[in-house]
This record gives sequence, structure tokens and C-alpha cells, in this order.
Amino acid sequence: MTSTPDGFGQLLRTLRLRAALSQERLALAAGVSVRTLAYLESGHTTGPQRRTVHALARALGLNPDETLTLEAAAAPGRHRPRPATGPAAPGILSLPRNTGDFTARRDALATLTALADSAPSTGASVAVVTGTAGLGKTAFAVHAAHHLAPAFPDGQLYLDLRAMDSEPIRPDDALARLLAALGVTSRCVPRAVEDRAALFHSLAAPRRLLLVLDNATDESQLRPLLPTSGTSLTVITSRNSLTGLEAVHRIDLPLLRREEAVELLTRIVGEERVAREPQAARDLADRCGHLPLALRIAGQRLAARPHENLAKLAALLNREERRLDLLQTGDLKVRSAFALSYQQLDHVSQRLLRRCALAAGPDISPEAAALLAGVPLRDAQLGLEELCDRGLLQPHPTTERYRFHDLLRLFATEQLAADDPATLDAALDRTARWMLARATAAALHFDSEHHRAPAGDPDPATAPANRDQARAWLEAERDHWLSALHHARTAGWNQQVIDTAAAMHWFSDLTQHWAQWTDVFQHSANTARAIGSTRDEAAHLNYLAWAHSICAHNPSAALEAADAALQAAHACDDPLQTGWALGYGAGALRRLGHMDQAITRLRASAACHHTNPAPQARLAELTTLNTLGEALRQHGRAGEALEHHLNSLTMCQQRHPGLSPHLLATYQALAQRQLGNTYAALARWQEAEPLLRQALTFFEQTDSPARSGPVQLELGRVLHALHRTDEARTALTAALHTLAAHHHPLQTEASAQLAALTHISAGTPSPH
Repeated sequence: MTSTPDGFGQLLRTLRLRAALSQERLALAAGVSVRTLAYLESGHTTGPQRRTVHALARALGLNPDETLTLEAAAAPGRHRPRPATGPAAPGILSLPRNTGDFTARRDALATLTALADSAPSTGASVAVVTGTAGLGKTAFAVHAAHHLAPAFPDGQLYLDLRAMDSEPIRPDDALARLLAALGVTSRCVPRAVEDRAALFHSLAAPRRLLLVLDNATDESQLRPLLPTSGTSLTVITSRNSLTGLEAVHRIDLPLLRREEAVELLTRIVGEERVAREPQAARDLADRCGHLPLALRIAGQRLAARPHENLAKLAALLNREERRLDLLQTGDLKVRSAFALSYQQLDHVSQRLLRRCALAAGPDISPEAAALLAGVPLRDAQLGLEELCDRGLLQPHPTTERYRFHDLLRLFATEQLAADDPATLDAALDRTARWMLARATAAALHFDSEHHRAPAGDPDPATAPANRDQARAWLEAERDHWLSALHHARTAGWNQQVIDTAAAMHWFSDLTQHWAQWTDVFQHSANTARAIGSTRDEAAHLNYLAWAHSICAHNPSAALEAADAALQAAHACDDPLQTGWALGYGAGALRRLGHMDQAITRLRASAACHHTNPAPQARLAELTTLNTLGEALRQHGRAGEALEHHLNSLTMCQQRHPGLSPHLLATYQALAQRQLGNTYAALARWQEAEPLLRQALTFFEQTDSPARSGPVQLELGRVLHALHRTDEARTALTAALHTLAAHHHPLQTEASAQLAALTHISAGTPSPH
């Protein structure tokens, strides 16, 4: 069995080799046996007596300081109740000053406290504190070290490893400084990094030390510095994630919560000033992105200007183009903190980061990043992950998407000045064309007139393969393809604008809660008019009228668009668009309270579609019959409405060549809803309930909240009328949740119905 040399044995061997003595010559000079000396160096024998140590020191020609170092290394092996190692040398690698206004981080501090408490039983522990620049990693580590200092009587050491310098501290230099802090003189420090590490580990093992290794570069810099045994706690901070370090505890510092950010400002500028301007303090916290460094800069600027209002600085910071200029005071600068991380990147990673700032939405996919940066998709995927590891991007927890901190986005946007404007324009063009092609192909999955797999996707290998995948992509990339549509309109890609908007027509019907549909169809209608395509203009004005009425709840704008569509449809003699324009105009008139005019237009629309033999006219006729019946019911003519809804339901159950079964099922659900509501208007509650339930089941299965929410409300009313109070409450609660989540105007009615039901159940009069 062999032993590993302890600190004394390692140091003794180093000193003997420095003196160019063999074991035999040193043993003879010190008056000990060669075997004893060999055992001391190998670690078989530990803790030699003081007289032996001093004899060895004389034989080695050590000076007094070196003799004390050798004696200190021998002391831990003498089996005393507490190792007589002594504390770390005072003044060497001592902790920096603790900030008196340190705020928050209670959970992270609790984690370190638990590690410190468990160290005697679990051995040396290591905690890695990571996060982006400006999160306050160093401030937290130093604050925690001061807080935990009483638990580490043998010393608290702080070493800045200078990861952001052009030449970070090398492991051998870091070990030399740590050994000096433990009392090892420079002459006794071994030459090789492995020997220095072994000596440090052996000296640290019997001590209860708290070691803060700040601003670490990478794993290779750190591994030799980590104690391998004993009861020490090492706290590492780094902008890099250091995922290669094994068996460590990870603390990823988040941004401060808003109330924590305001608390930090309060501690810096004083409670009285924040109490005078509480909203301005909240605005300041938001403008600083809840980033501790930015908050400290803003707070210290205000502290230096005691008569300046918080609202003034908040207003100045509201201008994005000046925000980073203002977030600097003295030697504290947010821009400089970000720049240090940016300068560590290679040129390709720098380009990827700054091009991500061109993303239209709050986050970006690898595909969009690859297009904007002009790199292969695989390179973009790896690069984005590296940027996350360096704290420059934040990964989405469940999908492969990435986002900036607000201030980092501003910094990355500034770096775009390094790019040639023509190159940036080409990147934006390339990305817009790809996004529109993918969006158009994805939207065609929902087109009732196309029964084959959509063509035209720019990357068929990764194209959405079905409706679920297409919807997921269209929703995730909504901001990007909408931005691409704006770009296409500005760039004059007229046919692409019209084709994309036309493809979106059926998909928009499933996502009626998106207010952006008015922009989409306004662009396409304007484009059709600009190129002189009256038929396209009529169709897209009808889409626009629908969007204003159903999505934006703006009947006046809907009526204006419908009237313009009717004029264009007459001009090109298009009966289908004429009928749609009459129907959309009627819907707007209904919402404006002009019921008689609405019914007149609906009858004209139904007649127009009935005489049109085109398959598309059957869908239009079904829509119009449903809408006409609804208008008659709301006008107090439920008996007439019943006839139209029964006709509509019968039509849905017939075969219609060229129309997909899914589309007919959708129209059947719409007819069931209207028929159920008409039975309710006639107080035929038992007949109303199953129809509304069937419609609701279909809308929920097809994930159409804009339709399922109103039906939940209508079903709740019917169940209430049937005196099934618990079921009614369940339906109304679901309705309120769905309608409120999508900002539907019926949420007020759902809330009132639910409140009335609650008061009735409690036996109290309902409020008026």
C-alpha cells in the first residue's frame, strides 16, 4: 500500500531537490535515517517532532521564515485535537470591503449557508456563481463571504482571477499567491504547477477555509485551485457557465425582481426620496432592466445629485438611444461591462450576437439567427449555446429560442455599426424572403381549398409536416414573419405580400384573438390596389373588414372596409366577393346597432351566394345563413332565425365536393352554436344544451379560444336556466378565464353572470 505525500512531505522533497541533495546526504547531515526521510517524503510518516524539523532545516540551509513554513507544514500530522496550522497570513488575499447596501439574493445566500453548515460532514464544497455581466456576482460572493466568515476560523481568502483581462492569471501564479496566503515563503514554493497544487491541497485540507475565486476564466484555470479534501468552502464567480466542472453546486443569479430593484435604489438614494416618487422609482428599476449594476449606477448618480428628481432620470433613460450613455458614473459603466464579454468572443460569435439584435420579436430561433448572421444553421445553433454559456443570451426553458436582456440588446444594436449597411440590408432581405416563404407554406396547411401538402417551403427538410407543427411555427415566429411582411411591403415585393396574406386567411380564422390581422390585411389590400389588381383588392378588403370586426372589435372600420370591398367587387364583377362584402358590412351594421339595415344586407348576401354555383359559395352561404339567423334572433325574431339555422345545419351534413371534411365540421359546429342559442332564446333549454356542448367540444379540440370562450358563456346561461347551478358556475368560470386571457369584450358579461350566480347561491340580492 502506498501513501500520497502530504503537505510536509511534498514541501520537504521540494526543498531537498532545490538544495541538490540526495536522500542519503540529507539524512546524514540531519542525523536521521534514510528510511525515516523516505517515509517523511512519501507520506508514510506524518507530523515529525520539532527537533527533527529543525535538524532538517539546518541541513537544508533554510532561513528563519522557511523554517517556520516547514514547521507549519509538519504541525497538522501531530494528531492533536485541533490541527495547529494557524490562520491564513493576515493581509494577504483578504476579502474586499462588503457593501452596506447589499440587497436581495436571500435564496442564493441560504444555499451557501447550507453548504457551509454541511461541509464538516460532506468534505470540501464548491459553489459556482454564474450569470451575465452586471448581475452582481462579485458583490454577492463577497457579501456571502463576510456573512459566513465566523464559520471559517482558519481564514477567508479572495483571489481575482481576472478572466476579462487580456492575460488572465495562470494557475501556477494563482497557486503561488494562495500558498503565500497560507504562509509558504516564495523560496519554498515548488516550480511545477502540479507540485504547487499538491502542496496547496495538503495545506488546505486540515484548515477550515473560505475561498472566493472571483472572475474565473474556465475550468482549466480552476481545477488546480480547488481543495480536494477537508472542510473548506470555495465560491467561484464567472460570466461563463463552467459546465465542465464536476461535483459542484451551481447558483445562477437571476435578475432582481421589481420590488428588489426598488429596494436597492432605496438603500442607495434614501427612503425619503423614493417615498416621494414611488412610481418614478419603479420606472427607473424597469429602465435599468432590474440589473444590479445599472441600478447601482443610477442610484449613485442620484445620490450625488440630492436635488434631482427620480422622474427626470427615468424620463432620460426612457430614450433607448441614450440609455447606455447615461448608465455610467465614475468608473462604473454598463457598456464597458458588456464590452469586456463581447471582446472575448471570436469574430463569428461577435457577428452572431449583434445580428441577433435585428430580431423583430423578444426572442429568436436558430434559423432566424443563421439567416441574419449568414452562417450555416449548425454553426448558429452551436454559437447561440456558447453565447448562453457566456451569459450574453438567455435560453428559453422549453424551446430552442433565445433572448437578450434589454440592456444587452441595446449594446448589441450599437455593435451593428461595425457592419457594412449594404451587408445588413442583404441580411434583412435574405431573412424576410425565407420567413415569408416558410410562413406562406405553413399557413396553407389550413387552407380548405388545398388538400395536398403545401409546396414552396425554403427548407423542406425542416418544414412543418402537419397542422399542429405549422401552427406552432406560425405562433412562435409571429413577430418575425409579420416584420418580414412589413419589409416586403416596403421593398416592393408586391406579389409576395398578397400571396402570404391570402395564405393566412384560413389560419387567421383560428387565431381571431390576434389583433395583428388588421395590419396583415391592410398591407395586402393596399398592395393589391397599388398594382391595380381589383379582384385581389376586393378579397383582401373583405379580409380586412372581417379582422376589424372580429379581431379588433372596431365595427366602424369594418363597415368602411366592407363598403370599399363591395365597390371593388362590383368593379370586377366578382359575385363571391360581392356576397362576402355584403355579409361583412351587415356584421358591422349589427354591432353599430343598425339591425334593420344589417338584415337587409344579409338577405342580399344570402341570395348572392345561393345563385353562385362555385364551391366556395357554399361556405359563404353557410356563413351568411348563420349570421342572418343570429341577427334575427337578436332582433327578437327567434322563430324566423330557427328556420335559417336548421337550413344551415342541414347543408353542413350534405356532401360538398371540393370542400374538406374538417372545414365542413367547423361550419357544422358554428351552426350548432347558433341553433343552440336560438333554442335558448325560445326558452327551449333542453334542446339548446346538447347543441352548445357539441359546438364547444369541437372548438376546444381545434384550439380556437376566440370561439370556445363565448360558447362557454352561452352554455353557462343555459345551465343556469336549467337550475344546474354547479355546472353553470363551472362553465361561467371557464368562460371568464378564456375570455379574459384573450381580452375578449365578453369578459365583462361573463364576470357579471358569474357574480350574479354567486349572489343567488348565497341567498343575497345581486348588485345592480
